[in-house]
Amino acid sequence: MMLIPRHIIDDVIAHAWNELPDEACGLLAGHGNQVVKQYPLTNIDHSPEHFSFDPKEQFAVLREARKQGLQIVANYHSHPETPARPSEEDIRLAFDPNIAYFILSLQDVENPVLKAFSIREGIVEPIKIIIR
Repeated sequence: MMLIPRHIIDDVIAHAWNELPDEACGLLAGHGNQVVKQYPLTNIDHSPEHFSFDPKEQFAVLREARKQGLQIVANYHSHPETPARPSEEDIRLAFDPNIAYFILSLQDVENPVLKAFSIREGIVEPIKIIIR
């Protein structure tokens, strides 16, 4: 289970809308299974089908989070036109088994869907999201 504040979910959704038609991406920091901060990053691929973090931004976020006593607990990205489930590429590129992977689907314009997953050695398991 992952605990995440409503305002961070709203910020992730806003970030995704602002990046359309491309995928949005970023990191979520906190403690254990609790998200306390969102770090939107630039998708340097500028693609609606995949993303790559800007390395300079990613390292700056890692330094900033560490300075604040936080750890990266998840990454997130949007799927502008597909469901909130990991693609084959998402699974293949899930290198860190210790974090959650959040995917936001904008497929249904009226009802964005955010889901979280554990991805370990190619095995995908859903993680319950609790909004606090």
